[in-house]
Amino acid sequence: MKYNIIGEPLPAVICSLEPGETMLTESGSMSWMSPNMRMETTSNGGFGATIGRMFAGEAMFQNRYTAMGGPGHITFASSFPGSIKAFNIVPGQEIIVQKSGFLASEAGVNLSVHFQKRLSAGFFGGEGFIMQKLSGQGTAFIEIDGHACEYYLQPGQSMIVDTGYLAAMDATCSMEVVTVPGVKNMLFGGEGIFHTVVKGPGRIILQTMPISAVAGSLRAFFPASK
Repeated sequence: MKYNIIGEPLPAVICSLEPGETMLTESGSMSWMSPNMRMETTSNGGFGATIGRMFAGEAMFQNRYTAMGGPGHITFASSFPGSIKAFNIVPGQEIIVQKSGFLASEAGVNLSVHFQKRLSAGFFGGEGFIMQKLSGQGTAFIEIDGHACEYYLQPGQSMIVDTGYLAAMDATCSMEVVTVPGVKNMLFGGEGIFHTVVKGPGRIILQTMPISAVAGSLRAFFPASK
């Protein structure tokens, strides 16, 4: 499979497939494709995997697109202004992504639920108690809200992240929640009460325009419901 990411800040990824190659995606993510691409809707892992994807913010079923009778191409577009980032998934190098971050992947990539080990990281950190884990082998495409900023944290290094700004991280990283120091800072600082601390070792991907932040900014311009 070869691919080309185009069109930021309204990006899409065009995937060129050899005969018999297959792509996986969530329902509704396909934008356009060649006529020889065969679609098959599947639970891709049975009832347990279906329920897990539902809790992780994805559709319960996935679509498999296979090039039949010759080379084919298929395009997946992002659902929000930002960027699309490609990850090479191999055994032992899994990644954790935000809910609804998965866009598409080669057939060898497995999408499953990832539960935060620390309840406080999920309930108060803003990144969600339930995230997504990508494992297996192959190329996966992730939606990033806004621009992607990548850092590699050494063992013992950490990054303080505000709510919603963590897009993805290596499975070797961990998260915990800390309170903003000082009552005045909590009440008047405008940064909320909690921050998420991501610790290495591993790579983290931060995003500059979380959907949650955009929604919060627009809320003041909508009339209050009666």
